[in-house]
Amino acid sequence: MNASDSLFANAMPTQDVSADVLREKYAKGDETTVAQVRARVARALAAHEAEPLRLEMEQLFLWAQDHGFVPAGRINSAAGVGLKATLMNCFVQPVGDAISGRAAGTPGIYDAIAESAETMRRGGGVGYDFSAIRPAGSLVKGTQSRASGPVSYMAVFDASCRTVESAGARRGAQMGVLRIDHPDIETFIAAKDGGAFSNFNLSVGVTDAFMRAVLDDGEFELTHAAEPAEPIRLRPDGRWVYRTVRARDLWDRVIRSTYDHAEPGVLFLDRINGENNLYYAETLSATNPCGEQPLPPYGCCDLGSLNLTRFVRQPFTAQARFDFDTLREVAAVAVRMLDLALDATEWPLPQQAEEGRNKRRVGLGFLGLGSALVMLGLRYDADDGRAFAAEVARELRDAAYGASVELAREKGPFPLFDPEQYLDGAFAQRLPDDLRERIARHGIRNSHLLSIAPTGTIALAFADNASNGIEPAFSWVYQRKKRMPDDSMRVYEVADHAWRLYRHLGNDVSDDSALPPQFVTALEMSAQDHLRMMAAVQPYVDSAISKTVNVPADYPFDDFRDLYTEAWRAGLKGLATYRPNDVTGSVLSIAPPPAAAAPAEPGDVDPLCRRFESRPPGELESVTSKVEYTTQEGKKTVYLTISFMRVEGRLGGRDLAIERPFEFFMPANQRSEGHQWITSTMRLLSLAARAGGSIAKALADMRAVVWEKGPVRCGHLTRADGVQVPMYHDSEVAAIAFMLQQMLIRRGFLEPYGGQVSAERLDRLLAQRATVHAVPAGAAAPAGTAEATGAKCPECGARALHKVDGCTRCTACHYLGGCA
Repeated sequence: MNASDSLFANAMPTQDVSADVLREKYAKGDETTVAQVRARVARALAAHEAEPLRLEMEQLFLWAQDHGFVPAGRINSAAGVGLKATLMNCFVQPVGDAISGRAAGTPGIYDAIAESAETMRRGGGVGYDFSAIRPAGSLVKGTQSRASGPVSYMAVFDASCRTVESAGARRGAQMGVLRIDHPDIETFIAAKDGGAFSNFNLSVGVTDAFMRAVLDDGEFELTHAAEPAEPIRLRPDGRWVYRTVRARDLWDRVIRSTYDHAEPGVLFLDRINGENNLYYAETLSATNPCGEQPLPPYGCCDLGSLNLTRFVRQPFTAQARFDFDTLREVAAVAVRMLDLALDATEWPLPQQAEEGRNKRRVGLGFLGLGSALVMLGLRYDADDGRAFAAEVARELRDAAYGASVELAREKGPFPLFDPEQYLDGAFAQRLPDDLRERIARHGIRNSHLLSIAPTGTIALAFADNASNGIEPAFSWVYQRKKRMPDDSMRVYEVADHAWRLYRHLGNDVSDDSALPPQFVTALEMSAQDHLRMMAAVQPYVDSAISKTVNVPADYPFDDFRDLYTEAWRAGLKGLATYRPNDVTGSVLSIAPPPAAAAPAEPGDVDPLCRRFESRPPGELESVTSKVEYTTQEGKKTVYLTISFMRVEGRLGGRDLAIERPFEFFMPANQRSEGHQWITSTMRLLSLAARAGGSIAKALADMRAVVWEKGPVRCGHLTRADGVQVPMYHDSEVAAIAFMLQQMLIRRGFLEPYGGQVSAERLDRLLAQRATVHAVPAGAAAPAGTAEATGAKCPECGARALHKVDGCTRCTACHYLGGCA
């Protein structure tokens, strides 16, 4: 161990969760330790050096990883293991207006779906700009029909992502972008209101012209190159004006949707392109799924981070300092490793390989900023904390650009390098004079070098849970639950690296309020302080920053709206916020005190569960629904009945009364082929209900049943624009389960996407039953009848999966996925 390293950092035992995440996500074959993974990565990348350098570079790459460089997840999981998987995290794929084929090098919609599926299958996350797709209702002259609009086609991309498993046994990730001036922008803004597009992050591409119209309270034109059914006006630039709207009204729709359920995010397109080093060779209109990499069509980038906690010397003392010399050394080696990853990767598509060769984008950033600040005695939300972060970003920029110049001297600059135009770029003009002079003389190997990505799982596996990317810690200690192969649940205690080190040094951590003042968590600081940190760092980052500005649930809407205006004024390239709310739930939940009873897992058990050995005397209230569905054998009609009973009990110190399903019934024709499975399924559901089992989970499992006879059409979902979309299921069992879910959703027992509603919510619903009218089929449930959570967690099964800090997090078990 280097004598200058933190004296105690490596002396602490590894957290169990870190070891398990390493084994599950990154260790391959016989590997069980971080050292073995690092050795494999160093060997795999060094193999692409010239023969005389390979052994030397392998040792240098291992040194860099041992001293703070953490390659991103794709490199750690796929380098040197022989998989046909990409080492790139970030891609943007073009989508044209045609159904199929190619026009001017841009694939039509279904060709684009095939290309994105291949990219995700190889492990890449994909972003798209859907703005080229013509608006709903516009003319399609070739077929004398009307277009259905980009949002309708996004559903096909969403289904493809849901179906395709990417390399490393994880689902793909996507970012969908639509320009603010697209005529379908309102539909896009509301696209997730009904729970659609669970495999997309959404962002609106906002222009400076629009923001000026917002500030001036002016009007704004929604336009497209495609001709509308009823032409209004053709502009001199060749775009048709579909409508003119009040800019502030449209802006409020964006902000209101974000306030209510954390999407869409906002991309400031003019700032992104104005700061682009390759402004002379490309136009940027979309980003990777987490937003830290604006990329052109077929653009690609690999990622890596420096663990800042590894450069803190004498932490928690008056002599605490940051070792910038070692940071610069490690950063230089990291650039070389990321550049080699471009040669070592498997490219999903030839167009991506060409982009990679011509521009050689890499994205070096950092993780552990929040933890490092605590170790140095600096507050994240104070001027000195921001000044330190800016200094780190500036030193990282200069070290990375200097290393890329040296690589250009050795291996040549990236092919599209033009010294005059490159150095005339807005970002390059801020570089130190000596760097600019060296770039002019020798060129530079990589068009872009810097990006601050989310680092949730690599921070757990390789950095002892140092804080995520640029974020502060959300909590010093929390519990993470994991479902084991035997269906049991294991509970981990997960602690922040700085907090653990402080405890390891013999300090009392039993009372958070007694911790030193630098121990400040994400929700203990203002939203403006989150924004100020981004503004302090962004001038030194040539790509972008993935960061979530967390605000409390009671944050005023007007102040929330101002955050986005302030972000634009501050020169940020985009912004994502997260406010706990009834649609998305809370960001994370802190572990309850040890004496408190553990809450039931959403979707695992019914609230106030109680076993009933027999039917109680008297009448049960029942609901019956006529269900029609279509298979290859023709149209069928069945009747589904669910009986409910009242249950009273005490939960969490409160007396509650709820209504629970008690019996499921579907009459079956005794002579029909399906009589046996219909009868047995209804009886088993009834037994599960009477035993207090999870009806939500049982129905979710039924919806996963597949048969060989083709899809079953049954029921519909209503899109945000009011259009009803038919639902297709993988079997009759799945179709019946869907309709039972819909009945329970309308009753208020399940939330809109099939998850379990809390007992407290059901108690309120039962109290309102006398005054709340029944909800008609297909209509929205009354306010307060169902509390939406999130997508289904692949680890614990709870409907509690949300996008937070650029990662996919489960609020029930603290599963992390979709990070760098």
